[in-house]
Amino acid sequence: LCLMAAPGKVAAFRLPPLPTIGEIIKLFRLKALKQLSQNFLLDLRLTDKIVKQAGELKNAYVCEVGPGPGGITRSILSAGVEQLLLIEKDARFIPGLQMLSEAAPGKVHIVHGDILTYKMEKAFPKHLKKNWEDEPPDIHIIGNLPFSVSTPLIIKWLENVSKRDGPFIYGRTQMTLTFQKEVGERLTANPGSNQRSRLSIMAQHLCTVENCFIIPGQAFVPKPEVDVAVVHFIPLVQPKIQQPFELVEKVVQSVFQFRRKYCFRGIETLFPENGRLKRTEQLMMTADVDPTLRPFQLSMSQFRNLCNAYRKMCDEDPSLFVFNYREELRQKKMTRSLLGSTDEPEQTEEEKQL
Repeated sequence: LCLMAAPGKVAAFRLPPLPTIGEIIKLFRLKALKQLSQNFLLDLRLTDKIVKQAGELKNAYVCEVGPGPGGITRSILSAGVEQLLLIEKDARFIPGLQMLSEAAPGKVHIVHGDILTYKMEKAFPKHLKKNWEDEPPDIHIIGNLPFSVSTPLIIKWLENVSKRDGPFIYGRTQMTLTFQKEVGERLTANPGSNQRSRLSIMAQHLCTVENCFIIPGQAFVPKPEVDVAVVHFIPLVQPKIQQPFELVEKVVQSVFQFRRKYCFRGIETLFPENGRLKRTEQLMMTADVDPTLRPFQLSMSQFRNLCNAYRKMCDEDPSLFVFNYREELRQKKMTRSLLGSTDEPEQTEEEKQL
C-alpha cells in the first residue's frame, strides 16, 4: 500500500495495519523448535535497528535468511526496498509470510528451502551486477540466523566471497547477520585476543567485519542462554591473503589445532611424519614466523606469509596439499590394531583432541 504523495515527490512505502508478530505466532500456532535453535525477535524497535545496520535499503534488493514469523521482514519492507527474497526452511512460517507478501504486492518472493543448498547465482536481476572493484551492488543479505546454522553458513559464504560466486557473483554484496555473542567476538577478534580463532582469520582476510551491537538474550522468545551479536560484513576488494580458499583454510585450521601450544605444533600437522620436523622448520623460516608464538598471537601478515610459503612448498610437492594428518593418525591406529599390539602407546593429548 502506498500513501498519496505530494506532486513531484516519490510516495513512501507503508505497510497496512497488520497483526503483531505475537498475534501471528498465536494465529498460526507457531512455536520455536529447540532442535532447530529457533528464537523469535518480537520487538520491532530492535528489528528496525538490525535493518538500519545494513545501510541504505531504499530501492535495494534484499535476501532475508530464515525470516520466521516475519519481524525483521516488516522492518526491511518499511525501509522501502524494491524486492525482498525470503528463504525459509520451516514450512510452518510460510502462511504468515504470505500474509506479509499480500500486504506488499509485487515486492516479496517466498522460497520454501534451505539456504545452505539454495543457489543464489540467479536470485537477483542481472542489471544489478557490479565489477568487484566498484562500490557494493544494491543487494543485501540480512538474517537472524539459527545458532546451529550460523557458523557453517558464514564459512560457506566466505568461500563464495573468495571465489566471487554465489551471492557475490553480483559484486561485493553486503551481509548483516546475527550470531551468538561469542561467535561475533571471534569474527572480529584482534591478534592477542583470547577469542582470536580460525573464524577471525577466515572472515577478516576476506571482509571488513564490524560487530555492530549486542541484543540481550531476554529480547528473544524463547530466551536463549546467550546474548546475540549483530555483525556486518563488506567483502574487501583485495583479500589480505591472496591464496585459494581451501589452502588458507587448511593452514589456518592446522595452526589453531592446538591453540594453547606454540604455533609450530599445529603447523607440524601440515606435513607427513617422514620429514615433518625439517619441513616445519623450513616453513617457519621462509614465513619468518616465531615458532614459539601461540596461534592467537599471530597477525594477519604472519598468516599470509605462512600461506604463501606453504603454497610454494605445495607447488614443489603436490602430494603435500592432499596430506591429511587425521587420516595418518587413523592409519597408524589401524596398523597397531591389525598387528595386535598389546603395548599400544597411550594416546597423546593432541591425538585425543583431534
